[in-house]
Amino acid sequence: MKTMCGGVYYMIDGQEVRTYFPNPKARLPVKKKDGGIELLPWGRRKSQAGKLPLGGWARLESIYEGRWDKWFPTPVKLQISQFMEKDIEGNSHWFDLTPGKWVQGLVAHWDNERRVYVVTVTPEMEGAVHDRWPRIMSG
Repeated sequence: MKTMCGGVYYMIDGQEVRTYFPNPKARLPVKKKDGGIELLPWGRRKSQAGKLPLGGWARLESIYEGRWDKWFPTPVKLQISQFMEKDIEGNSHWFDLTPGKWVQGLVAHWDNERRVYVVTVTPEMEGAVHDRWPRIMSG
């Protein structure tokens, strides 16, 4: 499996956080309606208990097809400053988000379990290394 958006960088309460999906303690900063930030677990790994989908990403087309409906998905804004992708040789590259832009996330629910997934799209760039890229929004 190719890793897409394997790491993120964000600030919370004046602290810099750089976290990577393989870390089972990885959390993503979700912007709440009141403007505050809530840290939620980033996806689910095979080693973790729960009913929510494995992985840390949700393809936009699978959301539109209704594949996430049983988990009552909620679209959210992820308050991150940078995300990391690896190139075809496995080298890491960090990409900055310009002010006013954010990565779209999806919060999935099952009983008391809540996890956030990075929404991905097919990249528009020709010759893109990945077949998935974080969905970057603005407004």
